[in-house]
Amino acid sequence: MPSTIDVEKKQLRKQVRAQLAAMDPKALEAGDEALFEAFLALPQVEAAGTIFAFWGIQGKEPDTKKLIARLTARGKKIGLPRMLPEHQMEVRLYDPDKPLISVGFGISEPGEDCPLLKKEDIDLILVPAVCYDRRGYRLGFGGGYYDRWLEHFEGFRVGLCRGAVLQDRVPTEAHDSRVDVLITEEEKFSF
Repeated sequence: MPSTIDVEKKQLRKQVRAQLAAMDPKALEAGDEALFEAFLALPQVEAAGTIFAFWGIQGKEPDTKKLIARLTARGKKIGLPRMLPEHQMEVRLYDPDKPLISVGFGISEPGEDCPLLKKEDIDLILVPAVCYDRRGYRLGFGGGYYDRWLEHFEGFRVGLCRGAVLQDRVPTEAHDSRVDVLITEEEKFSF
């Protein structure tokens, strides 16, 4: 039987997805630009050599393809997630000259031929989420991949959240961790 928190998370995911689906595509694109400008202005991004990012799922997440192109143009190494069995995840080096592999649900990943990045070689992670709250906690997509991966990550953590879906509080559990900085189109929160 699912816990009360699991039910709350599922309901909130559904609500936020409906909100995002109803948003104007031009507004989403303008919002992405504001999020990316604020992200690129962070001193921690400037200082980072290797950034673990994500390839945004259309209509559900910011279109990070544009951000990743800017970061690689600045000489940053970019890691992207590759999902493994049993809700595990690894990070592979992104190569703009190698096509990503579509694995379903709108998710694209680097192939096994891309070099593996170790957790300790990553300076900063851009953590994906359905939404965040004002305390820096995220509502993930429900697979637990990032919760497991973040457990022993010592680097800097950044979240991007559209202001329209920023929550006062998302349901959390003991294993949930928060980001160090949360950016919306108009605000920046440090924790």
